[in-house]
Amino acid sequence: MFVDSHCHLNYKGIVEDQAAVLARARGAGVTAMLNISTRESEWDEVIGLAEAQSDVWASVGIHPHEADAHIEIDAAKLIKRAANPRVVGIGESGLDYYYDKSDREQQRTSFRSHIHAARETGLPIIVHTRDAEDDTASILAEEMEQGAFTGVIHCFTASAEFGRKALDLGFYVSLSGIVTFKNAVDLQDVAKWLPEDRLLVETDAPFLAPVPHRGKVGEPAFVAETAAFLANLRGIPVDNLRAATAANFYRLFTKATP
Repeated sequence: MFVDSHCHLNYKGIVEDQAAVLARARGAGVTAMLNISTRESEWDEVIGLAEAQSDVWASVGIHPHEADAHIEIDAAKLIKRAANPRVVGIGESGLDYYYDKSDREQQRTSFRSHIHAARETGLPIIVHTRDAEDDTASILAEEMEQGAFTGVIHCFTASAEFGRKALDLGFYVSLSGIVTFKNAVDLQDVAKWLPEDRLLVETDAPFLAPVPHRGKVGEPAFVAETAAFLANLRGIPVDNLRAATAANFYRLFTKATP
């Protein structure tokens, strides 16, 4: 079985043909999908799909791009919505200094609120970081000193140094279709040595479709191509990688059940 540990099934490009997208995923051997929310207005829809589909799980969170528009979302509100039995993660949250769509200080405040919610609920935080490695690592380390929590660096494209810091904090690392791109040499080098018991795969659908689908709308079925590429890169059978990444998903997202 494959697990798509991060997708957006309610986004444009997927939602218009959602039933067929889910059917193609199941046909490709995908047995679980984590549907990620990025703004409060999505929460009901994201949770609703997870309640309707037994192989779909949900998260609640505010993307760093949306931090300015959600200054009222604190840990308490996240904790309340995370009580739903189909919500298995907090996020995605984090820091994005590449686009700077929200004030950086507000991004950091929102990120810490998500970490607090993760700590209180025991659910893993799903971390987005782009061009913000130092601040992301510092906040994670500072907050870990205040009390343990778990999480994953989603769509990992950061440096090897940041990857090691995340692993040292007990985090998992999730690789997307970007790892299949011809110019992703540095990421491929990191992907070769990431510990097998900390590795996840994702599509971030409808974004980042892997080779040979690059340029198309991404969907969860494509996680199979990413996994096959990654297995070849690491020199192991794809069945081994598929089993390991699925086991890792359920070890991290303990509220989800196979």
